Amino acid sequence: MTVYLVRHAKAGSRKAWSGTDELRPLSKAGRAQARALAKRLAGAEITRVLSSPYVRCVQTVEPLAARMGIPVELSDALGEGAPLADSLELVEKVAGEHAALCTHGDVLGNLLMHVAHLGVELETDRIEKASVWALEFIDGEVRSATYRPAPD
Repeated sequence: MTVYLVRHAKAGSRKAWSGTDELRPLSKAGRAQARALAKRLAGAEITRVLSSPYVRCVQTVEPLAARMGIPVELSDALGEGAPLADSLELVEKVAGEHAALCTHGDVLGNLLMHVAHLGVELETDRIEKASVWALEFIDGEVRSATYRPAPD
């Protein structure tokens, strides 16, 4: 089974945004990235799509969820600043299915650092916006992690 860890696509500038950060949406470029991600992951047999409750994360995976005909499930365990223990618990819960989880750079970085500490080799440390890390699970354990750069 594969869990796809997705970093949210490009969002509008924090400095230019006057509302709360949780409500900051994707930029035009980010919306294009979200559509491209949906195309890229269309053949992945994804059965669940989970997201941070932040608007930019939800918007990143909405095209994928629509393409797969499934809802986007919100989880605080994927929210910016979420404790690693919470994020790990969520990943472990979905490890038995093909799932896409959209989160933020800090959460993704923490999860990847944990995977590396387990002995899984990471080919890079990149986590740019709209990139994907595919974690392959066998018997409930991460066996490999494959990086997929952000779509153009």
